[in-house]
Amino acid sequence: MTDPYAIQPSELDQLPDRDPEETAEWQASLDAVAKAAGPHRAAYLMRRTLERAEGNGIALPKLLETDYVNTIPTAAEPAAPGDEALERRITAWNRWNAAAMVTRGAKHGVGGHIATFASAAWLYETGFNHFFKGKEADGSGDQLYIQGHASPGIYARAFLDGRLSEAHLDNFRQEAGGNGLPSYPHPRRLPWLWEFPTVSMGLGPLSAIYQARFNRYLTARGIKDVSESHVWAFLGDGEMDEPESTAALALASREGLDNLTFVINCNLQRLDGPVRANFKIVQELEAQFRGAGWNVVKSLWGNAWDELFQLDTTGALVRRLREVPDAQVQTYQTRDAAYIREDFFGKDPALVELAKLLSDDKILECFHLSRGGHESRKVYAAYKAALDHKGGPTVILAQTVKGHTLGEGFASKNANHQMKKLSTDEFKQMRDLLELPIKDSDFIDGVVPYGHPGADSPEVRYLQERRAALGGPAPARRTHAIAPLPSASEKAFASFDKGSGTQNVATTMAFVRLVKDLVRDKETGKRWVPIVPDEARTFGMESLFPSLGIYSPKGQTYEPVDRDQLMYYKEAKNGQILNEGITEAGSMADFIAASTSYSTHGEAMIPFYIFYSMFGWQRTADQMWQLGDQLGRGFLVGATAGRTTLTGEGLQHADGHSPVIAATNPAALSYDPAFAYEVAAIVKDGIRRMYGETAQGEDPNVFYYLTVYNEPIPQPAKPSGLGIDEGIVKGLYRFNTAESAGLSPAANAARIQLLGSGTAIHWALKAQQLLAEDWGVAADVWSATSWTELRRDALEADAALLRGEERVPYVRQALHGAEGPVLAVSDYMRQVPDQIAQWVEQDYSSLGADGFGLSDTRDAARRYFGVDAESIVVAALAQLARRGEVKATAVKEARERYGL
Repeated sequence: MTDPYAIQPSELDQLPDRDPEETAEWQASLDAVAKAAGPHRAAYLMRRTLERAEGNGIALPKLLETDYVNTIPTAAEPAAPGDEALERRITAWNRWNAAAMVTRGAKHGVGGHIATFASAAWLYETGFNHFFKGKEADGSGDQLYIQGHASPGIYARAFLDGRLSEAHLDNFRQEAGGNGLPSYPHPRRLPWLWEFPTVSMGLGPLSAIYQARFNRYLTARGIKDVSESHVWAFLGDGEMDEPESTAALALASREGLDNLTFVINCNLQRLDGPVRANFKIVQELEAQFRGAGWNVVKSLWGNAWDELFQLDTTGALVRRLREVPDAQVQTYQTRDAAYIREDFFGKDPALVELAKLLSDDKILECFHLSRGGHESRKVYAAYKAALDHKGGPTVILAQTVKGHTLGEGFASKNANHQMKKLSTDEFKQMRDLLELPIKDSDFIDGVVPYGHPGADSPEVRYLQERRAALGGPAPARRTHAIAPLPSASEKAFASFDKGSGTQNVATTMAFVRLVKDLVRDKETGKRWVPIVPDEARTFGMESLFPSLGIYSPKGQTYEPVDRDQLMYYKEAKNGQILNEGITEAGSMADFIAASTSYSTHGEAMIPFYIFYSMFGWQRTADQMWQLGDQLGRGFLVGATAGRTTLTGEGLQHADGHSPVIAATNPAALSYDPAFAYEVAAIVKDGIRRMYGETAQGEDPNVFYYLTVYNEPIPQPAKPSGLGIDEGIVKGLYRFNTAESAGLSPAANAARIQLLGSGTAIHWALKAQQLLAEDWGVAADVWSATSWTELRRDALEADAALLRGEERVPYVRQALHGAEGPVLAVSDYMRQVPDQIAQWVEQDYSSLGADGFGLSDTRDAARRYFGVDAESIVVAALAQLARRGEVKATAVKEARERYGL
């Protein structure tokens, strides 16, 4: 019989054996142990041997899983400083008020979550008392990514330390009155408390990794030393199923981010039931993180388990814990001692004997209450181990019970995520369990009271003293009084006004050239953060490599293959470019960290993230909402934009809808510029608004989204006349008339207004010429730089009218008196230009590239979608024919002439 474990000859060829006799002795020893003491003993010895090898720095593949026990043995736990009794009372008050807040809100039907914070209370309290640095600490303090569903507990603590009142708590999830609390962490709604929006699950862990990385970037570039700042991300075990949660684990370990700690609350439950009903989520996560190179600290069992582990002389207890699936562990939480004796201990004779030494109370204490995440000493040991570990990130897997201390009706029940209130009797049971001085008479008309020990109580004094020692309140968002950034040199922007003459230049290249000039600015150049996901050469950005360098914590440890070329690939420890590889999600996380640095670190940075247009809003729109939620500022640039400008690329790359998605985000100022001078004017205005002096009523907490095109054309000079720059920023201005274009229409010629955005304006200009030369029609051409901003201005005007204020939308002002109907066209679906239709007083129609994309030449694609110059002519004639301004036969004649 073939030994299935024997090394096969082919493997031996790859692993030459210098001493086969010694190898055989080791193998024989293992066989002997397995035969004499059983496979469990053999596995134990192998595991301990591998651990010793790893500890001694011997290069071996790492173990992906360890036993289902605490990483830090009880004997090795450091003594936790502070007053545990006071911390226990503080935690009890927080548990009570979090549950009371949600329950009181239930009468208004606004919902809320109780069970999550109940499981994680000690994970937060231990950090607040001993680890989390506030804004007055070195660097910028710590950055805390709070688990979204735990927000009631954070509010409860802010209430205890005097930052929130009972009125605030009573307005949980009721914000319309202006004194409410948002349901989840939300900087836009509660900007003095929350730094990071986290409840769109998966985005928190991804952002935390890139925030820790951006902290290193700021320090390496000499912008600000934030090496003392630590990033803590609190996550749920169910949340780790989101692909974004684990998308950047390798980045964190590869770059040695020991300024980062994940704390995963392993209460074994997600919204509908167990996270891994038939498996073990802790072991799965351990293997995943260890495989990615993270330091893993498991804090699974509380002190009550110490006696059981000491009695386990055969290893049967550890083996049983490893094999019991999570759903069964959850069941033990709800069953009596007799059931646990039979189902857990009864599976192994050694465990049957062990159970005889345990009382029912002891069994229930272990299986119902004692978890590593519920005991301050265990949590403290895990956190200290995380901070002591150097060279890489740490994940803490803390086992808890969802609904802990809320009573038998909550703990580990599948439905507890949806349970929004406790009854009066359940609150009284909770009060007795937590030993809180709340009287029955405090429940007036059945309403649960909030609890507070008093502003001068030992609990509150202790809480505030601990926070003062750690650098102030947390969580907290700092609104820094940052002086506006100096204006960049006017020369950088004005150079685009004269156009490119006969030289063909794509707007993508115009933008890159503009940025290249801006990063040279002595005052603000160092604050630009170029971000690109492995498409720099596509966008012509390789010229920035040698001058700015690509950020790498290792610098450049190799000689680049193109070292002898002018535009060689240069990495540097202080590099300015963030080139992230093929990860739009990672690049967006970079952008969010950089765009909020003005608040997180008090250092205004100007990020621009340039991406393949189709893979921006479509792929990462949730992060763009996160960006708006977090009050981020910067420039998103959708390059190779539009449905028809990508020759041969086809359906999956042809973007006909990104501006539609962008229009749904209130923080996004969306522009589709046609010309280089428009790009310059928009960027100039964006720098002013986000980083300079804002005009009255302007919100600086916005971000700009520009579409730029890879279609090289001669760039025209900026038209002369007043209001051009204003029109560019507001979204519409007249580029030319039939007369100024030199087309000399007849005095009584029919006239039409052609509105185009982005690359479509060039088809409109060609149509203008065809209409004049072939049909005697005068057309004026307008550049619609932002359909979305025109619409938003019009919506504001409508709202003003309802308030009794007289205001005319800008689009109506701009087009007022323009003769003839209006025909709008873009390289996007018609829904984009149709945003303004109801506010245009002239007859309005539109053309656009609706439907799926296809592979072909630009001309063929535009003919296919009916947006090319000839199609515009036919549509214009049809519109004029309906008005009786041209012969009806002209439409048919035009279709035949142009082969439509």
